[in-house]
Amino acid sequence: MLKQRVLTAAVLAPMVIAGIFLLPFHIFVIAVAGVTLLGHWEWTKFVDVSSRPLGFIVPALLLIGSLFTFPVNETGLELTGLHGGVIALSGAVWWLLATVMVLKYPKGTNWWSNSAVFQQLFGVLTLIPFLWSVLLLRANGYDTQPYLGAKLVLMVCLLVWAADTGAYFAGKRFGKRKMAPSVSPNKTIEGLIGGLVASVLVTTGAAHLFSIPFSSIYTLGAIALVTSFASVLGDLAESMFKRVAGVKDSGRILPGHGGILDRIDSLTAAFPVFTVLYFWLA
Repeated sequence: MLKQRVLTAAVLAPMVIAGIFLLPFHIFVIAVAGVTLLGHWEWTKFVDVSSRPLGFIVPALLLIGSLFTFPVNETGLELTGLHGGVIALSGAVWWLLATVMVLKYPKGTNWWSNSAVFQQLFGVLTLIPFLWSVLLLRANGYDTQPYLGAKLVLMVCLLVWAADTGAYFAGKRFGKRKMAPSVSPNKTIEGLIGGLVASVLVTTGAAHLFSIPFSSIYTLGAIALVTSFASVLGDLAESMFKRVAGVKDSGRILPGHGGILDRIDSLTAAFPVFTVLYFWLA
């Protein structure tokens, strides 16, 4: 399984990086929207509906409608307005609620575990803010510094990958105390700490290497720390939804990783949180 994961990541990572930097903005929007739609399709496995296609219609229409409601042009300038920020903020607020849900699990699930409406809403709050957060970052400074936004998007990806890798190896080496045994038995507090440290170090190095301006090194470290914690929460939240739905993986499209959601679960939380903190503090 580890070999499959590494091989898949070795193929995917260069494709993702090339897409971030080389795709024209409007094509980049289509690509990220396509990935998000695939995520919505996989989310239907978590929703108590009789037909997955039926459960897919509403979130798909909301996502596509948001692109028409908030027009995207070739320079991305229209994305810097209030609308995209509100969507990103709604995602950050959602992850505060998700934190409570994860910490209380398995208690307090009755109000949503048997409700298709709430299950659909959670999917929308997870994936649409993710889409718009990525687009907001990519559009940042597009008219004057075309690659600044690309560097920001890549930095968040590197942050999350560092958190995952650091947590894996620190947990393997030092892990003893379970972090959330009812949600994900293999995750440990020691692994969490290792992931947080790795993400802060990698983010600081990436900001220096990419010449991304921040108000201070302390602000950068704080943003990286909070975003890294959010990425862990995204992983835990998906694990919680899978447990309630009784499924192991969201899909099989990625060998060794499962589905699209299994690969981007940490990113769905990290991007809205980073975006809000970056535009607010950095």
